[in-house]
Amino acid sequence: MTGFLSLSDDLQRRHKFRNTLHTWLLAAGSLALLVLCVVIVMGPDGILFALIGGGLGLFFATRASPELVLRMYRARELPEHVFEEGHRVLALIAERAGLPRVPKLYYVPSRMMNAFAVGRPEDAVVCVTDGLIRGLSSREFAAVVAHEVSHVRNGDIKVMALADIVARMTGVLSTFGMIVLALNLPAILAGSGTVPWLGILILLAAPTIGGLMQLALSRAREYDADLDAAELTGDPEGLASALVKLERAHGRRWESMVLPGNRLPDPSLLRSHPRTEDRVARLKTLQPARDPVFAALDAPVVVGKSFIPVTRRPRRRMTGVWY
Repeated sequence: MTGFLSLSDDLQRRHKFRNTLHTWLLAAGSLALLVLCVVIVMGPDGILFALIGGGLGLFFATRASPELVLRMYRARELPEHVFEEGHRVLALIAERAGLPRVPKLYYVPSRMMNAFAVGRPEDAVVCVTDGLIRGLSSREFAAVVAHEVSHVRNGDIKVMALADIVARMTGVLSTFGMIVLALNLPAILAGSGTVPWLGILILLAAPTIGGLMQLALSRAREYDADLDAAELTGDPEGLASALVKLERAHGRRWESMVLPGNRLPDPSLLRSHPRTEDRVARLKTLQPARDPVFAALDAPVVVGKSFIPVTRRPRRRMTGVWY
């Protein structure tokens, strides 16, 4: 179909294999760490309870309504007649991604440039901010939407929900184990037992290690979503341009100009997303399609007055009517 990215089979296999391998290794490592903490605190019999608890947590987390998350961000559904181009782009990308249903398009009245997706492929929602709509061209907007749709199609939301549950359970077990140790410390000091130093060290380090694995898993899924988004739009340069704009909008450019050398770079291990420079470099290794659909749409998505002027102080009280 016209517009899909022309990737060599070898390049595509290497990208997919590397990202999939990273995902499985990190997920397996997080689960192994959780099992180790369970054995230390509860013994081998506790593994069954941990599996049941984790399974129930994952079941409810992946089936929770997206409305719960959207309500936290005060997001509102964006009617099609208000933003026809956005709905058209989302519908076309969802069709190419093979989703069973076109995700709903929601809006957050924030000047920050951001987008995220929630829900399952059957009831997904793609949410964009006012800053994102104002700041990106149609070409870049389409690339960002394709990135979020890729997260939905690849099941990344479920994967990250599982990683979050495992990390939380690891933290709870670590805290519980240290409390049990503190309660038994008088008996240990009285000579009734020995101090399990190895178990203590594992429980102390487990929350930090689990958190780092969760961040690394998030970075691996971002790389995969970048590749899939470029494939869906046939335009890796569009996504690269959008990523650069997002990076600048978050203040790093001005910080480097006003305070050169005074801002310590975020350590790679503590990032939930890969470095923008690395993502852009990977995208530039891809060859665009001969006729990318969105490459010629390099114009603002919204021209003129914002359709929802809630980022300014309103002259009269908002009544829920779309302006």
